[in-house]
Amino acid sequence: MPPRTSSRTSPRTSPLSKADFESLSEFRYQLRRFLRFSEEAAQGEGLTPQQYQLLLHVKGYPGRDWATVGELAERLQMLQHGVVALVGRCVAAELLTREPGESDRRQVIIRLTPAGDTCLRRLAERHRAELQALSGVFQVAHISAFNDRT
Repeated sequence: MPPRTSSRTSPRTSPLSKADFESLSEFRYQLRRFLRFSEEAAQGEGLTPQQYQLLLHVKGYPGRDWATVGELAERLQMLQHGVVALVGRCVAAELLTREPGESDRRQVIIRLTPAGDTCLRRLAERHRAELQALSGVFQVAHISAFNDRT
């Protein structure tokens, strides 16, 4: 994982202008609008926002259709024991399964169930539509499918 950068460690080239503050404010406003939309969409499906994010990160983990608890903790920026509890609630709701890893039995593999996949697809379609609606003001880096639409 690359080291995190901090504004305290990077040299400043010039003082922030009024336009810089307006840009930062607009970005935060659009980000908050999207997050509120996401929270309400998840709740409309009977999920918490964290459950939706968990399902998304399982399905969206690069290169495979499953993820480990440790990987999900990193993606969610949560402590591992919190992810274990979140996974437990999703397993109880029949949205996810968990199984021991093949090479390392201490590792826990998390996969979507068919019901979890169906629920996630409905929510992801709504999120894609919302991102497309915000494309003029809210660009999502590295997701050309959203940015390249006109």
